[in-house]
Amino acid sequence: MKYVIGVDLGTSAVKTLLVGQDGAVHAEATREYPLYHEKAGWSEQDPEDWVTGTTAALRDLLASSDADSNDIEGISFSGQMHGLVLLDAHGKPVRRAILWNDTRTTEQCREIERTLGDKLLAVTRNPALEGFTLPKILWVKQNEPERFAKAASFLLPKDYVRLRLTGEKHMDLSDAAGTLMLDVAGRDWSEDVLSAFSIPAGFCPPLVEAGAHVGGLTAEAALAAGLRQETKVFAGGADNACGAIGAGILSPGLTLCSIGTSGVVLTYEEDASADYRGKVHFFNHGKPGAFYAMGVTLAAGYSLSWFRNTFAKGETYDAMLQGAEDIPAGSNGLLFTPYLVGERTPHADAQIRGSFIGVDGSHTRAHFARAVMEGITFSLNESIEMFRAAGKPVDKVVSIGGGAKNPLWLQMQADVFKAEVVALENEQGPGLGAAMLAAVGCGWFPSLDACGETFVKHARIYRPDQAASARYGQLFELYRQVYAQTAGINHALYAFRN
Repeated sequence: MKYVIGVDLGTSAVKTLLVGQDGAVHAEATREYPLYHEKAGWSEQDPEDWVTGTTAALRDLLASSDADSNDIEGISFSGQMHGLVLLDAHGKPVRRAILWNDTRTTEQCREIERTLGDKLLAVTRNPALEGFTLPKILWVKQNEPERFAKAASFLLPKDYVRLRLTGEKHMDLSDAAGTLMLDVAGRDWSEDVLSAFSIPAGFCPPLVEAGAHVGGLTAEAALAAGLRQETKVFAGGADNACGAIGAGILSPGLTLCSIGTSGVVLTYEEDASADYRGKVHFFNHGKPGAFYAMGVTLAAGYSLSWFRNTFAKGETYDAMLQGAEDIPAGSNGLLFTPYLVGERTPHADAQIRGSFIGVDGSHTRAHFARAVMEGITFSLNESIEMFRAAGKPVDKVVSIGGGAKNPLWLQMQADVFKAEVVALENEQGPGLGAAMLAAVGCGWFPSLDACGETFVKHARIYRPDQAASARYGQLFELYRQVYAQTAGINHALYAFRN
């Protein structure tokens, strides 16, 4: 059998998948790497950690399988979006990468809004938010001028790893759409944006489609990873675009809910005509010619991992959630807002922070754990309601990520979203989407749609419980009030954070 490899470069770890022509995952391997939070709101990683983690994971992948490297035809990538990797003239990073969940760039976002005005949404289709790449470039330029003077170009995280494996610089459209420098509809770097901030065109890498063949492995990289130099390397895409591919969101009518460190609700768009006026993100898809609209909860899965690490350290998630399934919808009047690192949709607010509302002496740890799950789901539902308000039907939601591993959470999503929620037989998220890009690139299938028929299999369907749905509908309206009621307090408290 022939195989391809999907590499998913996440925020906390890199995950590699070995996928056969039958669409089955034959092996997987993961390597973790550290995050650096030197100041409040800062989030950085060392790009070298991504490279060493990826090559080690690839070696582990081959060691754990019976596959011969001669039978591995291609490799492609999915990666965390927005992260800034500044490179010198020799392709070496001039500083640590500034990540998507870094919130230091509020001042630069306001500068972008003042400078571009209406062009910002007209060209980039997205508002200026702290997570995006252009504000990070401006921050380094203004706060670390000596480092910025050494920078000759920039890449995003997965593109840097691919550079180290192939020696070639590229960026795919789906990831470039998250930089605030791409003309999303025109599929090219925006001359208006670049000139407005004195960024030379050569500072930006060549653009390609996510499925583009961009070369083979260098001798050094092939040796480090245990692969052949002739292994075909394909560009890959942004994690959310690849997550959509891996979940089969390749045509109108399907919605994706993905709960990882962050959470997204994503809907397929056939063309660039939809206008959400910046209320949700609008990006190029990994499927050629297509787009997607997306709402984001910054601390989705992170909220649950924070809760476990703080109040149930050392326990499994199953142990921590024991008893939560016996608690009625609404956690006995306890609400949680998952604003631990700020929020993205519908509140673009880097200073808002989370809350537990309605705490009383009857609440146990299980009530708090369930309330965290419900709060994350309510936040994601705000994006679903925005899509519905724009005329998009949301009747079937494919759920992937951490929220798709727990039957309680899947049923909760169906009840809150008021839609059928579909789990996948082989839920591998963005890594599977990356593998699908490689499979199509290697000629196994004529299109991503055809590949999806083999690779993407629906499993159990969760349908809304009418009584729980009605109760959640009432609670959701209360949840929506919490932001406005707590924003002023949180903004005042922000000055006291170190």
